[in-house]
Amino acid sequence: MNYEAPESIESAVALLVNSGNETKIFAGGTDLIVQMKEDRIEPTTLIDIKKIKQARDINITSDAISIGAAVTGAEIGECLDLQRLLPGVVEAVQYIGSDQVQGRATIGGNLCNASPAADSVPALIAARANIVIAGPDGMRSLAVEDFLLRPGKTVLSANEFVVSLEMPHPPQKYGEAYLRFTPRSEMDIAVVGIGVSVILAPDGTCVAARIAVGAVAPTARLVANASKILCGKALNVDVLDQVSAAVSAACEPINDKRGTVEFRTEVAGVMAARATKIAWQRAENSE
Repeated sequence: MNYEAPESIESAVALLVNSGNETKIFAGGTDLIVQMKEDRIEPTTLIDIKKIKQARDINITSDAISIGAAVTGAEIGECLDLQRLLPGVVEAVQYIGSDQVQGRATIGGNLCNASPAADSVPALIAARANIVIAGPDGMRSLAVEDFLLRPGKTVLSANEFVVSLEMPHPPQKYGEAYLRFTPRSEMDIAVVGIGVSVILAPDGTCVAARIAVGAVAPTARLVANASKILCGKALNVDVLDQVSAAVSAACEPINDKRGTVEFRTEVAGVMAARATKIAWQRAENSE
């Protein structure tokens, strides 16, 4: 097996093009190495992207926030600006694995694994994140909700890789939150994950919202109906009940050892209402 560590996007793409279909992108490796040890995959080449600046940087401007695909959960959790601006994204990423795993696991890897229960994905959808992808035809960008096709499958071609995630800089009166339900308090896979973001008008009504749900369908999904319910309204019990019902209606879960269809569907609605309240409170308290 060959190991390559390119220092530019162009070099990484050239390696992907010339190394064959059994080439794998390597960042944190917390899932990739496990798969290799279990002989589930046998890559001929590993391309380590941690020397590529764009994949390792956190950049914050007045217009946008960029997080490199190879930035670890620990680095995101320790960034005070991200804690302030994107608390829902930070909350979601900090659920990924143990403290030891946090030091290696990357936000790009959690996304590219395409797990229906990936914690980062609903939060990124709520935060209006776009994925920056590099390939032989140059760079392209698409919304997170359009990146995932089915469990374990994304839109990436064999010669493409994720460079970074970009989100608009939050405006005034913006708030977001991520909540999940698990049988255990930590070190577990989400039974339901909910990401919510809201933007409030000066009078306290909602002018924009996004609600996303994970672990209850083949991929995490934006629940447009629930998001529309909030717009133009003040927060009250009736509105939260409508949001809860809309999120439950969007669920298509399976029965497994972690929860039944009925249980997951109900919990998704409950968690959506709770996450909406938290995001709303954060928006009210933001500058």
